[in-house]
Parts: sequence; structure tokens; C-alpha cells
Amino acid sequence: MGEPLRRAPWTFLTSHARVLMALERDPGVRLRDVATTCLLTERTVQALVADLEEGGYLTRVRDGRRNRYRITPGAKFRHPAEAEHDIAELLHLFAQPGRPGQPGPARGLQVETPALDTGRDARRLGL
Repeated sequence: MGEPLRRAPWTFLTSHARVLMALERDPGVRLRDVATTCLLTERTVQALVADLEEGGYLTRVRDGRRNRYRITPGAKFRHPAEAEHDIAELLHLFAQPGRPGQPGPARGLQVETPALDTGRDARRLGL
């Protein structure tokens, strides 16, 4: 018998989601810092940000020599199973103060979301 097949580790959130959450937490963050936080290369983060811009999930605004990122209000999940939900619901869920490892609400980002019951909404979002 050979060695058992080893599966690659997996996570519930995609790299796109992690990058979007990092930009939501700090809209003026450098992509180099996002790469470090998300355990990705800077080039990968640049490609993911381009995907998110192209998909209409965020816009890049020049602020002097830096970029600032704005999440598009009302942007929906892409998969048909979640298409009725706004991305802002997920961002709100992860930006709540008091969650371990989370710095609290985003600084400088305006994303309007209704008040959420995190337990119920996490189940509804399939988390």
C-alpha cells in the first residue's frame, strides 16, 4: 500500500474575501501590508484587487501618493446560492468589536448595513 493522499489545507474564506476584509478595515492600507496580513504575495494581492475592481466590489481612489479603497454599497455575492446577500453583511460580521483578532469597526469606510444577529446571520450565510 502506498502513502495516503494528503489533502491541501483549505479555509472557509477565499483570498478575495480576505483581501476585501483587509481593505474594509483600513481603506488606506498598502497592498504590501495586505499581502503580509493575508499570507499572500504582493503580486497576488494586486491581481485580487484588480478582480474585485473589475467585479464592481470596490473602487480605488487616488489620495496624494497613496490609494484608498471604497467598498461598493449593495454589491452582492457572486455564487447563486448567496446572490441575494450583500457583501456588506459579511464585512459587518467580521468587523464587529470584541471579536478575537479584530480591530473593531473599519476606519473611514462608509458601508451601510442593517443590524445583524451574528449567530443567525452566520448560519444564514453558511459560515
